[in-house]
Amino acid sequence: MRALFFTLLLTMTWSPVTQAAETLYEIRVDGLACPYCAYGIEKKFMQRGIVKTFDMDFKKGLVKVTLKDGEEMTEPQLKQLFDEAGFSYRSVNKKAL
Repeated sequence: MRALFFTLLLTMTWSPVTQAAETLYEIRVDGLACPYCAYGIEKKFMQRGIVKTFDMDFKKGLVKVTLKDGEEMTEPQLKQLFDEAGFSYRSVNKKAL
């Protein structure tokens, strides 16, 4: 009985540590004017094959990207992606989901 209890306890405490979480990136960008122009950003992200969800808020100049479990992008990678798409990267706020 004790062994079962300790096995369950170890499983409950170990599981969250070993599971990778999805990451939400809220990225501030200059130059978001219309869906057609901003499609280049979406295309650049999708080419990487690590995107789970993608959304844009044109009024706020905000791109929201959720990456698949365990995937991450660095700030230099994001800056390069936006530069290549013709937009000005400003900042990012990362949140583990």
